[in-house]
Amino acid sequence: MGSSFSCCGPEKVEEMPPTAGVVNNSWRIFTYKELHNATNGFSDDNKLGEGGFGSVYWGKTSDGLQIAVKKLKAMNTKAEMEFAVEVEVLGRVRHKNLLGLRGYCAAAEQRLIVYDYMPNLSLLSHLHGQFAGEVQLDWKLRMKIAIGSAEALLYLHHEITPHIIHRDIKASNVLLNSNFEPLVADFGFAKLIPEGVSHMTTRVKGTLGYLAPEYAMWGKISESCDVYSFGILLLELVTGRKPIEKLPGGVKRTITEWAEPLITRGKLTDMVDPKLRGNFDEKQVKQAINVAALCVQSEPERRPNMKQVVNLLKGYEPDDKVKLIHTRIDTVKYNEEPLARDQTDDDDDDGTNGYGVFSALQVQKMYA
Repeated sequence: MGSSFSCCGPEKVEEMPPTAGVVNNSWRIFTYKELHNATNGFSDDNKLGEGGFGSVYWGKTSDGLQIAVKKLKAMNTKAEMEFAVEVEVLGRVRHKNLLGLRGYCAAAEQRLIVYDYMPNLSLLSHLHGQFAGEVQLDWKLRMKIAIGSAEALLYLHHEITPHIIHRDIKASNVLLNSNFEPLVADFGFAKLIPEGVSHMTTRVKGTLGYLAPEYAMWGKISESCDVYSFGILLLELVTGRKPIEKLPGGVKRTITEWAEPLITRGKLTDMVDPKLRGNFDEKQVKQAINVAALCVQSEPERRPNMKQVVNLLKGYEPDDKVKLIHTRIDTVKYNEEPLARDQTDDDDDDGTNGYGVFSALQVQKMYA
């Protein structure tokens, strides 16, 4: 077993060469004054959302670029590490479905990360938040989001060295651009996996409801944990349900507990989000639910990898190791220990409150 990746720390981060960019290859170091001016002094009117880490603000630079600025709340050791990890990871990734780095600021006691602003906010805002009633996500868009998000994880797990485990795949971390292309965001919890290391043990971070059981219970982390989280996200996309629902009497039910009897009885089309009013591709629905069921198996070795997930979602024939299933899935029930543990740095601890950092926004005010 390898040791946890130790990031470089802010001093080294600032020395990253300009060539270590992202897809647009144009990130830069901002001054605090620039970001202060761009966000109207970090005005509450510009706030997109907030969590335990701090706040995210909409801004507009002097040359007209719309940006989202993550402003960390407190400069302690943990915050410094998460800032350094996110900048380090964002400086490495180059993929159309990953939210890249536009820039950052590390001045005095201030730590800020700058991204491109995503006009369609987060997937969570469309499934459960301010846009949920508008039903902008038809079936075709949902599949586009599923495949794009899966391809982003495939890139992190298989195509970049060292491999990267995101550790916080959830609907509020899938942002949507003007064409509803998904961009996986928020790498503050990411882990870089040294070559030849299959898994590590680390402190549990993430959002309850999306956490793989081996991670929630024992802190055992591997690429398979992201696969599990993606399976929950895929169920969420298909069904329109939250990862954890609060039932009458304060009882909580996971999406897998709800889905298991329907999958067992083969009633897959009954699981589709009723807001779609029956407008979906039945074959794709069955394929997506089968893929999700494979991803959320309780034993990591029974889950597919992200290469297999992408192939299955695109409709390729499953290989010998990944057979479509029409039987039961394993339902994971978190015991009291992870339920009581602090799983997350934001208010979105069970997927039932908070809409992610890009969702509290009233869009029209950003264009005033």
